[in-house]
Amino acid sequence: MGVVAILSFDVSAADVDSITGKVHRIDEVTVTSRRAPNKVATAVPVQTLSIDDMNRLGVQGVADAVRRFAGTNVRDYGGIGGLKTVSVRNMGAHHTAVSYDGTPVSNCQAGQVDIGRFSLDNVGMLSLAVGQTEDMLQSARLYASAAVLGITTERPYFDDSRNARFRVTMSGGSFGYVSPSVRWWQKIGSRVTTSLDGTFLRADGNYPFTLVNGKNVTRERRNNSAIDSWHGEANVYYDMPDGGDLQVKGYYFYSKRGLPGAVVLYNPVSTEKLWDRNAFVQARYRKSFSPKWELQAQAKYNYGWNKDTEEGPQFTGNHYEAVHKQNEYYLSATGLYRPVKNVTLALAQDGIVNTLVSTMTGCPDPVRYTSLTALSARWQSSVVTLSGSLVGTYITERVKTGDRPHDIKRLAPSLSVSVKPFAGEMLYFRAMYKSTFRVPTFNDLYYDRLGSRVLRPEKADEFDVGVTWSRSLFPAMDYLSVTVDAYYNDVTDKIVAFPTTYAWRMTNYGKARVTGLDVTLSTAFSLPWDIALVVSGAYTWQRALNVTDKDSRNYKAQLPYTPEHSGNASLIVETPWVNVGYSVVAVGMRYYMAENIKANEIDGYAEQTFSLSREFRFRGCGLTLRGEIVNLADKQYDVIKFYPMPGRSWRLTGIFKF
Repeated sequence: MGVVAILSFDVSAADVDSITGKVHRIDEVTVTSRRAPNKVATAVPVQTLSIDDMNRLGVQGVADAVRRFAGTNVRDYGGIGGLKTVSVRNMGAHHTAVSYDGTPVSNCQAGQVDIGRFSLDNVGMLSLAVGQTEDMLQSARLYASAAVLGITTERPYFDDSRNARFRVTMSGGSFGYVSPSVRWWQKIGSRVTTSLDGTFLRADGNYPFTLVNGKNVTRERRNNSAIDSWHGEANVYYDMPDGGDLQVKGYYFYSKRGLPGAVVLYNPVSTEKLWDRNAFVQARYRKSFSPKWELQAQAKYNYGWNKDTEEGPQFTGNHYEAVHKQNEYYLSATGLYRPVKNVTLALAQDGIVNTLVSTMTGCPDPVRYTSLTALSARWQSSVVTLSGSLVGTYITERVKTGDRPHDIKRLAPSLSVSVKPFAGEMLYFRAMYKSTFRVPTFNDLYYDRLGSRVLRPEKADEFDVGVTWSRSLFPAMDYLSVTVDAYYNDVTDKIVAFPTTYAWRMTNYGKARVTGLDVTLSTAFSLPWDIALVVSGAYTWQRALNVTDKDSRNYKAQLPYTPEHSGNASLIVETPWVNVGYSVVAVGMRYYMAENIKANEIDGYAEQTFSLSREFRFRGCGLTLRGEIVNLADKQYDVIKFYPMPGRSWRLTGIFKF
């Protein structure tokens, strides 16, 4: 999937007549054009999706949007409140970094970020980069990741003489879904702007589904899917007199949700509930001192709290409760230097302190100290762009009781090249190699009776070879953009739960080899009567094989929850009267267990979404009305086995801007 943006600028100049010496004012001219959505000139695969396209396609949230990127696998446990994580090219969610306005988001306890908790209300752009982004001023933590999901919020803009802008949004839909939100943008002087966003969401999530047990087919209703959540965010943007740019963000999220359990035969009941609180304050400063020198500095404090409860006879007193608190202190600085023409160097240094306090039995209250150093270089000519980086990692931990894990000292290189063989053609060939690893999480190391303090990091080697091409074939076509990437990933020392004599135990056991092909296509047409068409699609073929044990019956079997074929397609029709969006996301058959047999199959599915929207303008205000139907064909399917997804649903949204 790509992003379509409308670029406009005013051309206004005072031209001096060389004969008369008089000044003639040239009338303002507005030039409007479309740009190709995918970044075809990058040496690594990068996909983007704008909020405008997400709205026109009826995208329900960040997780739903990420499913439309080629090479992604989103695990969704059903319902609005279900956990949602993303794995890129089957390396696992732990290998995918999430950045929020350029600063990494982390969860040191679980190691994977629940992208379902992010709201789209203030998001301007989503991007997915395999390997690393092209921004050399990024933090060392992002350099160290196998893939980066970037969430960029909208920065305030004022297109008239007003100093303030307001937006009120109300959404409602199936299964008790209600979500109001408010936004306030304020200009303070010529250099300071602020934004304030607040969102509330609630839904009961008790959607119907069909339960099949042999010949018996019954209509059931999902339970324990209710969610209430609050999200608030404040930003201050300061354009400094010396040319620096400072952004300070405060963020708060709270949710109380039921965790819908597995539906097994006639036992669809789940009593597990989860409370989450997450607050952070982050600051980012960027400045260009000269054409040769640039600097970025970041600081962040992150607080995470969650409580997990469950009822049942398997627990002492029929009740289970665990409370976990995390703190992260994060500092990062990146300097960029251009010593000579065509050469750019960057050095990034991150320092991180993570703590965990838990009521979990045997938790040693660990403290983790992390140092990340990334040295990168780029040489660029009109034909070739060559980039490389070397990331050094040092991690040490302290615990109150028991043995502490071994210190981790690693060097991880990467190299990428992009070649443009023809000067007048937007055709690029690219190749990439990157070595990464993921550190054992606090749960991997210390979870009661399951964790192991002798775990080694899980290592991954990424290889990618691709071609990108973009051009306009005839006047009505704004652009045609095509990318094709073949890749191979080698993952060793996978951290998995392995059965032992008396209990399950985390261990370095797994090895996987992933071979795949990602193809994206997007095009746009400008037609008469101010009608525009935007078409895009993506396809992924992937073989992710378990190569752990040659003597195992599962040797070279497809890894669980990995479809061999998946893809999506979308069509947006923009008219002066109404905008129409249609999209389909298709996933092929998968296995939910390691053994590739018929009994372990999960059927493939295709989910269709249809949307209509119209914007009305009057007296400097704007009203947008949007309607969406999700899962148009009312297809019942599972993303995770025994966790049925919702059938057909609807949502209506009204957005008032003034």
